[in-house]
Amino acid sequence: MAVYTVVDDGEVRALVARLGLGELTAFEGIRAGIENSNWFVDTTLGRFVLTVFERLTAEQLPYYLWLMKHLAGAGIPVPDPQADAGGELLFSLQGKPAALLTRLQGSHRLAPDEHHCRQVGAMLARMHLAGASFDREQPHLRGLPWWAETVPVVLPFLDAGCAALLREELAFQQTVLGSAAGRALPRGPIHADLFRDNVMFDGLPGHEKLTGFLDFFFAGTDTLAFDIAVCLNDWCTDLDSGRLDEARAAAFVDAYAAVRPLTASEHRLMPSLMRAAALRFWLSRLWDLHLPREAAMLKAHDPTHFERVLREHIATPWHPPAPLS
Repeated sequence: MAVYTVVDDGEVRALVARLGLGELTAFEGIRAGIENSNWFVDTTLGRFVLTVFERLTAEQLPYYLWLMKHLAGAGIPVPDPQADAGGELLFSLQGKPAALLTRLQGSHRLAPDEHHCRQVGAMLARMHLAGASFDREQPHLRGLPWWAETVPVVLPFLDAGCAALLREELAFQQTVLGSAAGRALPRGPIHADLFRDNVMFDGLPGHEKLTGFLDFFFAGTDTLAFDIAVCLNDWCTDLDSGRLDEARAAAFVDAYAAVRPLTASEHRLMPSLMRAAALRFWLSRLWDLHLPREAAMLKAHDPTHFERVLREHIATPWHPPAPLS
């Protein structure tokens, strides 16, 4: 985990009391994630996760917290932000914004098969449908404008081949996403970071049930199919080679489309969106590697994985097996 901010248990006890959640019984840092400081918080009335936000501002955060609140109310298994007596979801610890959310049961499945991919695909579609009635809007902060801002910053750290690929892919995505077809893609709230370590399952091997989606703090209003592409690049891709497992990918998209059918444009542009998702995470990992922040516990992810994924998608584009609408 990345712990950038040190919080003492007295502050946590005070927050727990303010929220009417009983007495604090345990408080432990979480060794996961690189964006925020996170702790497990146990009280006499339940189990929670405390997050202190290191980059997001108090002005940006209500979108994420109220989105989770909205989804939880619609029956989507997500962490539910806890409110105080006045209905506030956002608090301050050490001068930084913070929130306390319910802790989901289960664990991650880091070697997923088709069984897991189907469940994630179906739940993602349910989440997109539930999000359609969310009444707030906020841009996806790691979308195309951020790519355009960040590429020049990381280019000096790259060799000529990688720098050329990064420039060319950014130009390609600006053309595709700026086209009439790109602008017409269905939009709404997206998770934007639904990797294997942001989904929980519970149950015996072969019979696991999805118990929740975590970490909505990259969410925003963007193209729904970009969310699918992010998942295909992680849940359905071999981590060593960067190659797509087409059986897992087909299972994922089929399960998604059974709940929310893809449009013809989403089907047609999926190869480009998979490239876009690879670019986004290659770029953010380059940023984290070459421009790191100080933290008590921090290990940057390897950026070369998503370089390989991007090159694979350019060399071998993949469409879902058939148009679904």
